[in-house]
Amino acid sequence: MFQSMEAARLEALHLAQDPCGLRAIVAIHHTRLGPALGGCRYLSYADEASAIEDAIRLARGMSRKAALAGLPLGGGKAVIIRPPYLGNRAELFEAFGRFIETLAGRYITAVDSGTSSADMDCIANQTSHVTCTTANGDPSAHTALGVFAGIRATAQARLGSDNLEGLRIAIQGLGNVGFALAEQLHAAGAELLVSDLDPGRLQLAIEQFGAQPVAAEALLTTPCDILSPCALGAVLDSRAIAHLRCAAVAGAANNPLLSEDLASELEARGILYAPDYVINAGGLIHAHLSHEGTAPGVIAAQLSRIPQRLTELFAHAQAEKRSPAWVAERMAERMLYD
Repeated sequence: MFQSMEAARLEALHLAQDPCGLRAIVAIHHTRLGPALGGCRYLSYADEASAIEDAIRLARGMSRKAALAGLPLGGGKAVIIRPPYLGNRAELFEAFGRFIETLAGRYITAVDSGTSSADMDCIANQTSHVTCTTANGDPSAHTALGVFAGIRATAQARLGSDNLEGLRIAIQGLGNVGFALAEQLHAAGAELLVSDLDPGRLQLAIEQFGAQPVAAEALLTTPCDILSPCALGAVLDSRAIAHLRCAAVAGAANNPLLSEDLASELEARGILYAPDYVINAGGLIHAHLSHEGTAPGVIAAQLSRIPQRLTELFAHAQAEKRSPAWVAERMAERMLYD
C-alpha cells in the first residue's frame, strides 16, 4: 500500500466503514496549493484493491487538473464501494458526510460517476466540505462546455481550423456530460457517431441530433476526425490505439489511456491527444467556484482557460517533438512541487 502511495506521491489514504453499508476510500494527493477537491464515485469494483487503485490514480489527476486550471486547490478523490444491497441511500451518504467532516477541510467532495446532487445534499447535512449540491448545481454542463471548447482548440491544432461543421466526431458515452457535449457539437454542425449502453440515450441522440449509432465495440475503429471518450476510463490500450482511425482524441473521460505511457503511441501514429485533466477541467472549475459562492458569469469566463492551456500545450509539444501528455505532466509537476 505504501509503495503505491509513494509511486503516486500521495499524501494520505483514508478508509472508513459504517454499519449502514458504507465502505469508503479517500485519497488525498496534494494540499500545498489548497485543500484537495475531487468527486466521490459510487461504483461496484472487482475487489477492494481495485477501488483503492482507482482513488489514488484519480486523485493524482485532480492535482494536475487543478494546477493547470490555475485553481488554488490540491487533488483528492473518494470512492464508495457500492454494496450488493442498500436499504437506505441517504443514510449511507450521511455516514460518508460524517467521515468527510473528520478530515477537517483537507478534502472537499463533489459529484462523480454514480453520485448526484441529491447525494451531495445528504453529505451536506453532516459537513460543509462538499460542493455540487442542489444549491450549487450539477457541474456537467460546465464540463461539457469546457470539452467543447477544447475540441475546437484540438481541431485547430490538428486540422487547421476550429470550425467543426461537417467534422465526424465519435462520442463514446452519452451520460450527463456526453449528451450535453453532443448537443453543442450538433449545434456547431458536426456529424455525430455515438455509442452508449443505454438504448434510451442513444435514441434521444438519434432523434434530437441526427446522430448515427455505432456499437460500443466498433466505435473505436470507426473512421472519424475526432474520437471523444466520455464514459469511464482505460478504454485505450495498445491494441485499441493500433486500430484507431481518427486524427485526434479529445473527450471528457478521466484517464482514457490504460497507462500514461500510451500517449507516445498515439503520438507515433500522428493522433493528437488532448490530455484529459486539461480538457475536462470545466467541472472542477464549477465545483470550486460555486463552493466559494462565485457568480455563474465568472465561472463561465474561467472556462476560457481550457482552450488557451491546450493551445499552449500543443505548441510546446510540437516545438519539443513530444506528446502533449508529456508536456502537460511536466508543466503540472513544476506547478505542484517547484
